[in-house]
Amino acid sequence: MSNPIIHAFDFDGVICDSAVETAITGWKAAGRIWPDMQTAMPETLIDSFRRIRPIIETGYEAILAMRMLQQGDTIGDIYNGYTDRTQTLLQQAQVSTDDLKLLFGDTRDQWIAENRDEWIAMNPLFPGVAKKLHALEADSWYIVTTKQERFVSKILRANDIKLADERIFGLDRNMSKPAVLTGLLAQHTGQNMHFLEDRLPALKSVQQQPGLKPVKLLFALWGYNTREDKAEVAAQRDIVGLNLEGFLN
Repeated sequence: MSNPIIHAFDFDGVICDSAVETAITGWKAAGRIWPDMQTAMPETLIDSFRRIRPIIETGYEAILAMRMLQQGDTIGDIYNGYTDRTQTLLQQAQVSTDDLKLLFGDTRDQWIAENRDEWIAMNPLFPGVAKKLHALEADSWYIVTTKQERFVSKILRANDIKLADERIFGLDRNMSKPAVLTGLLAQHTGQNMHFLEDRLPALKSVQQQPGLKPVKLLFALWGYNTREDKAEVAAQRDIVGLNLEGFLN
């Protein structure tokens, strides 16, 4: 009998299509820093945000990304100078990344308090994913994400998906994804572990850890990644590209 598989799933871009909500929250939060953004967000920026979403590692960065778009930076500008542009904005606004994390979470909390149903609706699960998660044994999977854990819990509960809080590893724990996976691997000695993630840099960070060699790395092709990412994965063997149909089956 084969060992059961332990699944570790990223959340945004794998389980939840949160791009629209992230963009709107980023815009609302940015308005609390830059007064000229205290207006309704132009809908045309949604598509632009989706196109730059693959470069964003953690949700709070949407505050800076929406500022860049509002200021007229092109998609190419943002991809080519993202780090420099984020540092410039942080310095100009005299805020830290910790400040932005708190602001982003607070802006989400406020939206939920005002209109929870609208917020949930802006965080749909990818088609078929809820059914897939319902079919998994409750003790066979974890969420490993940079999202704050309370928001993951709210979205899962809204979709009637039961997962214990201690199985959600989010931003609150201040742990890298390789560190989380190292701990999980130690807990599940002798079991196979799969990590499904849509950001290639995150998978590469796991790949670089010798102690995580036993973890099978799966790249969610339906998530927030680029054509270049997909081509890179297709050309090598250590990370396996997986489409949504393959995941569901």
